[in-house]
Amino acid sequence: MSGWIAVAGLGPGAPELITPEVAAALAAATDVVGYNTYVDRVPPRPGLTLHASDNRVEYERSCQALELAASGKQVVVVSSGDPGVFAMAAAVFEALEEGPAAWRALDVRILPGITAMLAASAEAGAPLGHDFCCINLSDNLKPWSLIEHRLRHAAAGDFAMAFYNPRSKSRPEGFAKALECLRETCGDDRLILFARAVSSDEQQIQVSTLGEAHPEMADMRTLVIVGSSQTRLIERPEGRQPWVYTPRSASGERSDS
Repeated sequence: MSGWIAVAGLGPGAPELITPEVAAALAAATDVVGYNTYVDRVPPRPGLTLHASDNRVEYERSCQALELAASGKQVVVVSSGDPGVFAMAAAVFEALEEGPAAWRALDVRILPGITAMLAASAEAGAPLGHDFCCINLSDNLKPWSLIEHRLRHAAAGDFAMAFYNPRSKSRPEGFAKALECLRETCGDDRLILFARAVSSDEQQIQVSTLGEAHPEMADMRTLVIVGSSQTRLIERPEGRQPWVYTPRSASGERSDS
């Protein structure tokens, strides 16, 4: 049997959020390649080899997967969420573009998954119900100046904004700067949602405002959503989480007008 490689999203955490397409690819695979935490989510079975590695070797991991596929293996590269959203799909194509020409003839498939952004939005209500953007707040692969530039322009455009990787242990100051930047542009009353470990047993959903938010409310397992000027809060009976949603229509007026 000829080799192939599928780059698959395992969803945000809950097994029932893994798509049937991804489950079928895992059932057919001879090898699974990925970050330790994600490979651990794949049940071992006879005939399946698991290749786990550290989180910061995406390029090397991609080369390993492509080499395995070129040798005739059926390989699944696993990511959390969707592999095309700040995950392994781009890394595989980087390696494919720079690698041996023979790799370009491989059967390469990208299998979509449910992102933390979409799972968090669903848990909260519909904060992404109108135009929105998504920004990775990690400055590991891009300078902070670029992150701030994009933050300010997204806020000025009155998008709802979803943020991945908000606050790492090694760079905790970045999210504090992001919050200050957003307060300057959006004001203190803008709604902000913190969704930690969404769809897992450790899930925590917290709704606040930019004025009340502080950096310690987020870590690297938290997906943060900041609403647009149109985003609304629907209070519910005591003890029940409020709903947050952004209406489908917009007035066309600037938020600062």
